[in-house]
Amino acid sequence: MVLFSLGLAAGTPPITEPIQDGEFCNRLKVTGTGTFEVGVSVKDKQLALEYYNIMYGDGDLEMDTNTVEAQRAAKLPGMGNGSAVPLNLWEDTRIAYSGKTPMVGMKYVHSKAFWGGIGAEVMETFAVTEMEREGSTYFASTNPASYMTDPRRIAEILSTSPVHTVGIQTKNAFNGTWQTDAKMHKMFSKDVKVHEAFTGKFEVEKLLKFHENPVEEKQQTGCDGIDC
Repeated sequence: MVLFSLGLAAGTPPITEPIQDGEFCNRLKVTGTGTFEVGVSVKDKQLALEYYNIMYGDGDLEMDTNTVEAQRAAKLPGMGNGSAVPLNLWEDTRIAYSGKTPMVGMKYVHSKAFWGGIGAEVMETFAVTEMEREGSTYFASTNPASYMTDPRRIAEILSTSPVHTVGIQTKNAFNGTWQTDAKMHKMFSKDVKVHEAFTGKFEVEKLLKFHENPVEEKQQTGCDGIDC
């Protein structure tokens, strides 16, 4: 069994939530034998979000998956134990698979710096003939207190908000190849890369998270520290 965790802290202002809210939800529960293709993609510039989750194979499959996206960070429906945390994206999946043909999958989540995100991205890929898996993906980029005026309420909701977070958590038992790649880059200041790959029969537990504290830096004037 292998366990990994990565956390980072810095300071990038949160994205102001759009006035007009939009939500997306996809729930799938399936049991059977045969060929299958499953794919979800979400690209939302207002959230600085790019997300893909694709899987296909030919064999015995049991799968229960739920993906929810909200432009206003919310206690998203179907989040289970994570329901107290205001997120913009939540994905939760349980899979059991066996077959002569490898099941191939890819998951990618990216907080795009060009759109106001933190420049962090995580990719998970696998090709397996057997797998039992539980996993989740979570993403937050907006300030859930964008339009609040009560200072106490603002402080309360921000204390529970994981603004500017990109993460995955998974528990896998598999026969085949499983790999993760992650990176975070800020020009002239930060460059983080993570790579893991396993081929054979393994059990893996993994938590990988990038997070920046959404606190704006104080803007200095030309006279700060000088008797003008």
